[in-house]
Amino acid sequence: MDLNVELLGGVSLKLVEGTESGDGYPTARLCKGLILVHDGQELDEEGVGFGVPVVKLGFKTIFSGEMNYVWRVEGSVQDIVAVYSMNLEEKLAHPRRGSVNSKVLYAAKNSLAELYRRIPVMRGLLTQISNALRTVFGWETTFQEVSDYGKVRVTHRIDLKAGMIAVTVDTTGLLGDGITEVVVMNEQGARWFDQYRDSSGTFLRGNEIGNWDEVSADEATFVSGASGLSFSLGQVPGARLLRGRELVGSRLAWAGFGYSFAPHLPEITYRLRIEKLA
Repeated sequence: MDLNVELLGGVSLKLVEGTESGDGYPTARLCKGLILVHDGQELDEEGVGFGVPVVKLGFKTIFSGEMNYVWRVEGSVQDIVAVYSMNLEEKLAHPRRGSVNSKVLYAAKNSLAELYRRIPVMRGLLTQISNALRTVFGWETTFQEVSDYGKVRVTHRIDLKAGMIAVTVDTTGLLGDGITEVVVMNEQGARWFDQYRDSSGTFLRGNEIGNWDEVSADEATFVSGASGLSFSLGQVPGARLLRGRELVGSRLAWAGFGYSFAPHLPEITYRLRIEKLA
């Protein structure tokens, strides 16, 4: 069942229980979080929405393929409690030959991704190399079912009057000793959200924003020039705040933030502010 919460004039938050398909992006296989809707237009594209957990096990990245929620209303405050089952692994695959399982390949892939993040001047070249390899070998990004790594409980407390969402992420339901990192994603679509600014005075547009750079400012914001909407969040003790934006054809179209923290931290809470700019 779809949930729609009216937030501002012409702006709402949508949550879909389970997964959606047919939008052309590999992430259609994943459970999303809250996505922004403006005048009936969904703004998420390939982005996974607000408050979506991802689990890392070394070279493995685990996403959620199953989610259910409970919705409670108390006046102008609404609580949405979503429980994500962590049971999908990101893989490279060939349409006919199936998934690629080489540990060496994934180690190289992760090393190149780290190089991409750390050395901005090389990003254009590395993107070209990645696209060329995908074309030559026929690789596609897929998400395949694996053993359940447990559950993550995400509570959104929405204050409709203030346009604020208090998000609490509880990771105590995760399973397994091999988990090395937890990331909470807060993304919308890259074509919509093409500007970044923060409280330190930094202002970036389009490709200047980069991919997965750490934010040191107290508060950071993505702005949609087309819709006039913005979403902002701030630092959380014990977690690193990262920003990013990627727009690559029909494969990548996300812009937003991630909180990265160690698995021994049982819970984080942050505040997400959504504004309609003049």
